[in-house]
Amino acid sequence: MAAAATSFLSPTQRYAAGALFALALHQAQIHQARPLGSFAASDEDDGDGASGERTSSGSSSSGGGDSVSEDPDLWVHESAGLLLPVFRFLDINQAAWLGLEETAGSSPAKHHIGAFLRLLSEDCADDTSERLEQQFALAKAIDSMALSMETNPASFQSKKEKHREYEHECRQKFSTGDAQENAASVATTSETSSDTSDYNIQSSSLETGYKLDRESVEEGRVLGYQRKVTVLYELLSACLADIRDDDKKVARRRKGYDARHRVALRLLATWLDIKWLKMEAIETMVACSAMAAAREKELKEEEEAQSPKKSWAKWKRGGIIGAAALTGGALMAITGGLAAPAIAAGLSALAPTLGTLIPVIGASGFAAAASAAGTVAGSVAVAASFGAAGAGLTGSKMARRIGGVDEFEFKSIGENQNQGRLAVEILVSGFVFDEEDFVKPWQGQNDNLERYALQWESKHLIAVSTAIQDWLTSRVAMELMKQGAMLTVLSTLLTALAWPATLLVATDFIDSKWTIAINRSDKAGKLLAEVLGKGLQGNRPVTLIGYSLGARVIFKCLQFLAETEQTAELVERVVLLGAPISIRDENWKAARKMVSGRFINAYSTNDWMLGLAFRASMFTQGLAGIQATDHPGIENVDITDLIEGHSSYLWATQDILDRLELDTYYPTFRCPSRR
Repeated sequence: MAAAATSFLSPTQRYAAGALFALALHQAQIHQARPLGSFAASDEDDGDGASGERTSSGSSSSGGGDSVSEDPDLWVHESAGLLLPVFRFLDINQAAWLGLEETAGSSPAKHHIGAFLRLLSEDCADDTSERLEQQFALAKAIDSMALSMETNPASFQSKKEKHREYEHECRQKFSTGDAQENAASVATTSETSSDTSDYNIQSSSLETGYKLDRESVEEGRVLGYQRKVTVLYELLSACLADIRDDDKKVARRRKGYDARHRVALRLLATWLDIKWLKMEAIETMVACSAMAAAREKELKEEEEAQSPKKSWAKWKRGGIIGAAALTGGALMAITGGLAAPAIAAGLSALAPTLGTLIPVIGASGFAAAASAAGTVAGSVAVAASFGAAGAGLTGSKMARRIGGVDEFEFKSIGENQNQGRLAVEILVSGFVFDEEDFVKPWQGQNDNLERYALQWESKHLIAVSTAIQDWLTSRVAMELMKQGAMLTVLSTLLTALAWPATLLVATDFIDSKWTIAINRSDKAGKLLAEVLGKGLQGNRPVTLIGYSLGARVIFKCLQFLAETEQTAELVERVVLLGAPISIRDENWKAARKMVSGRFINAYSTNDWMLGLAFRASMFTQGLAGIQATDHPGIENVDITDLIEGHSSYLWATQDILDRLELDTYYPTFRCPSRR
């Protein structure tokens, strides 16, 4: 098969790698419903969420005694289209496939991880010096790429300084309202804490000492570093190659980088004790390799057309990515315009090493790709080979596609555009006073994703945000606060008591603007679902983060996706901050099913202004932005100490995201020392 001739691993090692990936894939699905380290995990799980019980994304779950083949909702099931293409690429004996599926889906992972890791660590008779040299060269290339992707200290400091300036400006503008809101909430917090018990809520602070089985990580340390990164490199290549059996019908609709694959690789990297930055470097290397393969293919197009048989043999001999590039028409639908100057430089620097790893392209081929990367023609050729749908995110104006939406536009953030990133982050503000507030809250963040801010319905968002802030600083609001009216706001939300009449009258003028904004956020969510469904992000895993009404846009996007999508192949992670979303009358289960990895609800118990604005439907339903939810698979994080008032989300997002540790598989799975 594709990888057999040129793999850096022996057949036994490829078998073990495939088995570990199958275990990680199934564990990732278990954690979708029961996040690792959550209180929902039973004592028998030892904190790894991997008891003998099997879970699936369907409405039913079955015990470990039933066959995996009888549960098509499992990610390791043949119909999911996630596992068998990986086995096929790795050239694992087909007779072993069913056994690996059953092992992954029917018994606790912790009973098998150690055995497969030991199998992977064994030196085999066919571990030739050439293969070991290739592993060493690959590890060296990965380290070089990771080093180039690390944040420049000066750049990081500059970002932080700009963000501090933005925070200072915001505090000057909104200090009066926030100070009042915070003062009113001090007593409110204590009043509401006892009321939340009605919802049987278990708040999960990131610092809580969960019981955690660390055996997998400890066992992963028996492997050498070169072997670990080689395993991750080949597994990623197998995921992207997506070699399917065309005679089989699978639920997976798209070729590309499936979000569920990325979550499984994230867990496997954790087991192997490899920093996620190294995995991101591997992703970028694979993108570079694919670019070089595409460029080489273009240069030899005439020769291939004349002698297709010879061409196939050359590509098959050529290497992991070269072979993958011929499956499914090019490698995958990743992204357009990968060929940027920075990637060109990276290709040039890595040409000797990558040329050794992928002989059909060779150092000269990578050098040619590097040269082409700086040209318009090269960019167009590479973009076409990756098959990004349409003009991508920033090139598409989505306004008015759905009635009632006047503005919907993506804006690039940071320096990772066109840099071969295989994952995308979309950031959605929802409480703004100026157009710059759609972008500035997110600019201080450091990660290696291709990042975009969504600017939507600015006219209505600015109107409702200004109305709320004006009310906070009004004489009426100050008088109400002096009378202690605000002290009952949050407790009223939770107990459905009568609202103070003076408070209702005073806030009537906010209602019309808020109602319009809610309506537009729901429609913007449908537009965002359409964007993702059409692949304008390039069929790469997406992380969605939003605050206030922006969080509602994301939630509605997930609900609309659930109407058309069968699986969680598009969205990897979701973070909702201060979300105006009902806890009881919204379909959280459907939304959760669309997210393959972590789904976080971060809330502040002192955000009474959010409760006040969204009070109409909150009497009996609860509000996600001010309290924890009790829906399976949702991480609830109390950020009250970081939020002075609702406008605090403008500048506090960076501190919140730092606390959430999004690059960690789950924050309970921290390793003290990783290479």
